[in-house]
Formats: sequence, structure tokens, C-alpha cells
Amino acid sequence: MSNGQTTIEFRSVSFALPNGRTLLADLNLEVNAGETLVLLGRSGSGKTTTMKLINRLLDPTSGEVRVEGKPTVEWDPIRLRRRVGYVIQEIGLFPHLTIEQNIGVVPRLEGWDPEKIRTRARELLVMVGLEPDRFAGRLPRELSGGQRQRVGVARALAADPPIILLDEPFGALDPITRREIQQEFRSLQAKLHKTLVFVTHDIGEAFVLASRIALLKDGQMILLGPPAELLASSHPEARAFADCFLDAQSIGRTT
Repeated sequence: MSNGQTTIEFRSVSFALPNGRTLLADLNLEVNAGETLVLLGRSGSGKTTTMKLINRLLDPTSGEVRVEGKPTVEWDPIRLRRRVGYVIQEIGLFPHLTIEQNIGVVPRLEGWDPEKIRTRARELLVMVGLEPDRFAGRLPRELSGGQRQRVGVARALAADPPIILLDEPFGALDPITRREIQQEFRSLQAKLHKTLVFVTHDIGEAFVLASRIALLKDGQMILLGPPAELLASSHPEARAFADCFLDAQSIGRTT
């Protein structure tokens, strides 16, 4: 549920590679506090570029990205990234650290008391559906892909950041596990009210999770609105995604 305050803002933002190829062109977008904005589009549409501009993995070629009212280029990159949780498909857990230690990485860097870190890690394991007594002391290689992905979400939440970026986080999971985690993640967001920016090319996932969808094609945003707006759009790219969604719904009803 959004409270109407703007947390992230893109003002006429473009990003081009040194060879001149434009990956993002004149993006104007506001992300409200507490909403889940899904960046939807095909591969190469500009989704991940847009996300990386938020936590300063990239800086705009032109225009301005603002986070909590401050241009990203004025943020210290390390401070900004500690304010912004980041979940990626590969998860990136440290293989030599236990699950509890992995979750506590950012709180440790922030100087939290060790007992507070331990308590927070165990709270988050419960929150993402992993029993602390069973999982806190394990290493990442001892977990399934779905379990590691849950730990990745817990780690992103550990220092209680107001913003979380998720770049196709569930894409490597089997369909059943992916669906289960999508539903659990939606329930989690209903409790936490974080500002989420979620990248996917999966229209079904977008409909499960999104408050609003920003549909990108060839570096340009062609639609921004609630999921129902995409279904009603006459734009050819929106129709292509809508047809995929409706076909999947139709198959689901006949199986």
C-alpha cells in the first residue's frame, strides 16, 4: 500500500554506453513509498539498467535519479547501497559463511551488536519460512535453490532498508517453488510496506506482485499503471504481454 510520498524519481533520465548505444531514453517515473513497482519487458528492454541507476551501480548519462529526495550522484555509493536492499537471481550468498552470518552482513558493517544481529537473523528466517534452529548454522551449499533464495530476501531485509530492488530473483526456481515464493513474498510485503522495485519478464509474476507496472521496450517506457491498465492497452507491446497472460490463464482453466 503506497502512502503517496515519492521515494524514487527519474527525471528525463537517459543512459548510453561509451559506444553511443542508448539503453534507456528520457525516462520519467516516480515510485511511491510502500508500493511494488514492477519493471516489465523483454530481454534488452532496459529493466536492469533502470534498476542499477537507483543504487548507483550506474550513473545517468543525462537527467537525474533521486532517492529520498537526493540525486543519486550526491549520495555516497556505499551509504546509498546500505539504504537499499538488493536481491538478484544468483543470490550471491557467501559460501564460507553460515546462513545466520550471511543475513547479518550489512548489520555487521553498520556496527550492530552481535546479539542484536543474531536476533534479527533468526526473526528474518522465521519471516521467510525457514526454521532458525534448522537453518541458521548451515552453509549455503546445504540448502536448496528455493531456500537460498529465501535467505537472499532475508539478507536484503536485514538492516531494515526502506527500499528493496529485486532483479528477476525467482527466475531460476522451478515453477511450483517460484509460485509459492511469489505468494509468500506478496504476504510479506503486505506486512512490511517496503518500497519495492521488481524486475521481471514474466507477466504472470508481474500480476501477482505489482501495485503498478512500468512496461519497457527498447529503452523507453511505453506504459505505466496498475495491471488492469496493461490488459486494456491497445499498444502492440502491451497487447503481446496481455495475450501471453490471457493464454496462460486459459490453459490453467482447461487443465
